[in-house]
Amino acid sequence: MLSVLANRTYRHLFAAQVIALIGTGLLTMALGLLAYQLAGAEAGAVLGTALAIKMVAYVLVAPIANAFTGQLPRRAFLVATDLVRAGVALILPFVGQVWQVYLLVFVLQACSAAFTPTFQATIPDILPDERDYTQALSLSRLAYDLENLLSPTLAALLLTVIDFHWLFGGTVVGFLCSAVLVVSVALPSPTPPERRAGVYERTTRGLRIYLATPRLRGLLALNLAVAAAGSMVIVNTVVIVQALLQRPQNDVAVALGLFGGGSMLAALLLPRVLDRLPDRTVMLPAAAFLGVVLLGFAATTWGGVIGWPMLLAAWLALGIGYSAAQTPTGRLLRRSATPGDRPAVFAAQFALSHVAWLLTYPLAGWLGAKAGMPVTLAVLGALTLVAIAAAAALWPVSDPDVVEHAHPDLDPGHPHLDGVGTRRHAHAFVIDDLHQRWPAARPG
Repeated sequence: MLSVLANRTYRHLFAAQVIALIGTGLLTMALGLLAYQLAGAEAGAVLGTALAIKMVAYVLVAPIANAFTGQLPRRAFLVATDLVRAGVALILPFVGQVWQVYLLVFVLQACSAAFTPTFQATIPDILPDERDYTQALSLSRLAYDLENLLSPTLAALLLTVIDFHWLFGGTVVGFLCSAVLVVSVALPSPTPPERRAGVYERTTRGLRIYLATPRLRGLLALNLAVAAAGSMVIVNTVVIVQALLQRPQNDVAVALGLFGGGSMLAALLLPRVLDRLPDRTVMLPAAAFLGVVLLGFAATTWGGVIGWPMLLAAWLALGIGYSAAQTPTGRLLRRSATPGDRPAVFAAQFALSHVAWLLTYPLAGWLGAKAGMPVTLAVLGALTLVAIAAAAALWPVSDPDVVEHAHPDLDPGHPHLDGVGTRRHAHAFVIDDLHQRWPAARPG
C-alpha cells in the first residue's frame, strides 16, 4: 500500500491531509472545552448545535462552491481555504459569546465543505492507475482513523502542560502546514467543463449526474446505512461507557479505539480484496454486516446489562464493516463521471452523505436518551438493513463500465458517433451532455 507514496505530489498531499486532520482533531477537543467555559451545563446543547451547523454547511456549501470553483486553479483554491480555516481557528480562543462560536464554526466548516471535494477530486487525476488510486483511498481511510486515535491522546498530553486555548494554536499550525505542503507541488488543472447555462445548472449538475447513475443511487442508500451505524458509535459510546457501565473516561477512548482499529484493519486489507472482487460485492455485504452486528448486540442486551467485552467486540466489528463499506466510494465516483464533471460529483457525494448523518445523528441521540440503548441498537440496525435492501435494488448486479447504447437524437454525422450513424455503439458510459439518461438493460 505504501508504494503509492513514491509519487511526490501524492505524498505531499497525503501529508497535508494527515496534518490538517490532526489539527482538526485538536480543534474538536478545544471546542468542547470552550463550550463548557461559555455555557457550563449547557455545553452539550452548544456542541450539538455546532455539529448541526457543521452538517448544514457541508450539505449546502459543497455543491454551491463547486459551481464557482470548477475553473479556478486547484492549488490556489486549496491554499486559500486552508488559510481561512487557520484564521478562524486563530480567532476562536478570543470569543466570548456562544453565537460567535456558531458563526465561526459555520465559516470554518464552509471552507472544509469547499476544500474536501476539491481535494478528493484531485487525487484520481494525480493517480490515474486504478490500483494506485485504490491504495490512496485506503491510506485516506487510515488517515481518518489515525486522527480519531491520535488527536485525543495528543490533546490529553498537551493539556497537562498548557491551557486548552493553546489547542487552537495546534489547529492553526496544522492548517498552515497543510497550505505549505500544497504549495510545494504542482497540481493538475481541472478539466474545464463545457459552458453551462448558468449558476443553477453548474450548482445542480453533480447532483443530477449522481441521481441519474444507478450505481450512485445505490451508493446514496449505502450512505444512510453507514451513517446509521457510525452515529450509534459516535453519539452513544460515551453514554454506554460512562452512564450505563460506570467506567472511567479513559475507557471511552478504548472503545472508540477498537472501532478505529477495526476500520484501520479493513483499510489495510481492502486493496488486495478490491483487486479480486467488484466494489458492489465488497460494499453491500460489509454494510449489511453493520446491521447484523447492531441487531445482534441489541438482542444480547435486551432486558439485560451491556457487558464491557461485548461492547468492545461489537465496536471492533462495526469498525471493520464501516471501513469496508465506505472506503471504495471514491472508485465509484471516479468511474461515474468525466474528468470535467468529477469535482461536481464528488461535491454531490459530500453533500448527500452528510444529509444522511444529519438524519442519523439526532436519531441516535434522541432514541438513546428516550428509549434506551437496546431499542436504539435495534432501530439503527433495522434502518441499516432497510438501506442495504434499497441499495441492492438500485445498484444492478451487472454494472459494466462499457455499455451499449444508441443516439437516435444525434445527427448521423456527429463526431461522437464516429461513423456508426444512429446505430448502437459501446464505450465507457457516464452521464454527460450527450448521455443524459442511463440506457435500459437489454433483455438476454
